[in-house]
Amino acid sequence: MSTNFYYVLLLFVMPVFVQAQIIGTTGEKDTLYIKEVVIIASRFQERKEDVSQQVELVHANRLQQLNAASTADVLQQTPGILVQKSQLGGGSPMLRGFEASRVLLVVDGVRLNNAIYRAGHLQNAITMDNLALDRVEVGFGPGGVSYGSDALGGVIHFHTKDPQLNNTSLNALTRYSSAANESTISFNVNYGNRNKASFTNITWSSFGDLRQGAYQLKTDTWKTPFYVEHQTTDVVNTNDNPYVQKKSGYQQLDILQKVLFKGNEKLAHLLNFQFSTSTDVPRYDRLAQLQSNGTPQYAEWYYGPQKRLLGSYQLQFKGLQGLFNQSNITAAYQFIEESRHDRRLNNSSKNNRTEMLNIFSLNADFNKTLKKHELSYGLELVNNDVNSSAHALNINTAIKTSLSTRYPDGGSQLFSAGIFFSHRWEINKKWLLADGLRLSYSDLNSKFRDQTFFPFPFNTVTQNNTALNGNVSLLYKPDNNWHLSILGSTGFRVPNVDDLSKVFESVPGSIIVPNPDLKPERTYNTEMTIGRRFDNQTTFSMNGFYTWYEDAITTQPFLFNGQSAMMYNGVLSKVTANVNAQKAYIYGFSGDVSILLIKNLKFRSNATYTYARITSTNPEQALDHIPPFFGMSSMSYYNNKYHVEFSVQHNGAKRLADFNPNGEDNLPQATPTGMPAWTILNIRTGYQLSKAFKIQMALENILDQNYRVFASGISAPCRNFIVSLRGNY
Repeated sequence: MSTNFYYVLLLFVMPVFVQAQIIGTTGEKDTLYIKEVVIIASRFQERKEDVSQQVELVHANRLQQLNAASTADVLQQTPGILVQKSQLGGGSPMLRGFEASRVLLVVDGVRLNNAIYRAGHLQNAITMDNLALDRVEVGFGPGGVSYGSDALGGVIHFHTKDPQLNNTSLNALTRYSSAANESTISFNVNYGNRNKASFTNITWSSFGDLRQGAYQLKTDTWKTPFYVEHQTTDVVNTNDNPYVQKKSGYQQLDILQKVLFKGNEKLAHLLNFQFSTSTDVPRYDRLAQLQSNGTPQYAEWYYGPQKRLLGSYQLQFKGLQGLFNQSNITAAYQFIEESRHDRRLNNSSKNNRTEMLNIFSLNADFNKTLKKHELSYGLELVNNDVNSSAHALNINTAIKTSLSTRYPDGGSQLFSAGIFFSHRWEINKKWLLADGLRLSYSDLNSKFRDQTFFPFPFNTVTQNNTALNGNVSLLYKPDNNWHLSILGSTGFRVPNVDDLSKVFESVPGSIIVPNPDLKPERTYNTEMTIGRRFDNQTTFSMNGFYTWYEDAITTQPFLFNGQSAMMYNGVLSKVTANVNAQKAYIYGFSGDVSILLIKNLKFRSNATYTYARITSTNPEQALDHIPPFFGMSSMSYYNNKYHVEFSVQHNGAKRLADFNPNGEDNLPQATPTGMPAWTILNIRTGYQLSKAFKIQMALENILDQNYRVFASGISAPCRNFIVSLRGNY
């Protein structure tokens, strides 16, 4: 209770300045990123202090200081973001009460959200190698004008490292962490001359079974008493150490290759190749589910190797007289493969479902400056082609039999197009007005072939939608130290293949069927930011927002051919469908303070609070994906060779009454009273041994607390010792 009071006092007593924050240090000297540059608001570089949207920026040096095991862990350490995990190989970021398909992920200007992003929890963020990242930009709130569909809660834009001209370097890292016996090896090579450069980054990571903390565990809910091994039959073994979350480990390989050709100061060509794959990733939360007799429900439940391949070509051209000052044209291709495999205990039949996607996209972005006016405009074209296959395998006889696919077995296509226009007007040195509009169109077509599993009187489902979105903001800077802004914006998310065409039994006797009448979800958002800076050393910021959420997609009882039930897999099943049935409101606030106490000693603290209710129910119900109050404070000391940071992370409790009873927040994974509050202590340090070598060490969760991040199906790491060695040549 006292910790919560501390954070609330921090937010309401201190004046604030959002556009200038201390993010990190270079390792050689202190750097205050007062004139930070971001592209997340307009897709072109602009000063962060001129952006009304709440933006958080994680620089390369901060990424190095965090020395995180995955990009999901980086996001967990980023102010304003909470990350849910269903398994060790996962990480689903929550922004302002939105998650999964309602948060847009972008890498190097290419959208990662695809036609089968679901509304629950997603692990796709871990396919970004944080050791290959140059920075991460997080834009909170609707980003529909610049980025289109899915950006309801915000946009997370990952920027990978670019090749450097006139530079040759080799960097390597090896890391070990104790909680999951992680071993990571990574290296990158840059070779560049006057007009050509190549950058290669390769990372291999191996994770064992994750151990959870041992202290302040007031329930046996999260212990792992049993695990299953298949010999000639399924054998339920007693876990010798119930704090070890058996069957949670996996391995991952990430490759980044970029090639830059620069003809002159106005013309550049950039080729970008990314590949990420993993071993099987156990779905720990499902493996931990127990039957009424206390034995595991599943003998096997895992995601197959998650493969992500991206290839893109970007043309950067400057200075075409009369039309634009800058342009970025990016053509990209992505191949995605993911699969699900499950088998119940003592059942010889294993279900195997695989999805493969081919995604083509084109982004053309242009920027023009006309005296005090700056114009950004462009278009985006994206085509998703989805192919699903499935079979059941008898593990004793190796005989394959037919099985219903997760998505239509005849394939699905989702095409979307959008044009946008943004405008910024620097009225004078004190006032800045920004506005924008986007017109979007989408077309979805799915085909069903096998009437055995899909007994519908139709074999195709089609839908098209049009959406118009906009934003407007006014920023006031009475002097160089104050920042006041107000922003109004809208967001939308068009139904994708997962929303419209997924057919499956959510529980035996209940089937979800397609609903071609689905409409886009929409948000209407207003927010205010106020900030203050003192002597370029101390900064404060506060942001408050209110969002109206309309036409939210949720699963409800449905009539199919006028009937409320139908035969499916030989069982009379209740018919349900995704419908636009919910209306809700969400509001919250966040605050941040950074203080340089004395030379080389800095203090930073931040906190976030979100509240939401569904108004279309009587009485009102809690909206899911709403995290409890959370925040972090840190004290750091640095000099030319040494850096040490001590931090405290805190999460408030989530009461059972604040869970949505039908939501995606893994209510069965909570304790009998909900999700308990937790506070952990961490320390991390780095020392430059020589010009070529640097050693980093960290001790996370020092007090070995047993805790879970809200909505997670796997417990967080125990006391975790991390050591890494970096070499630079």
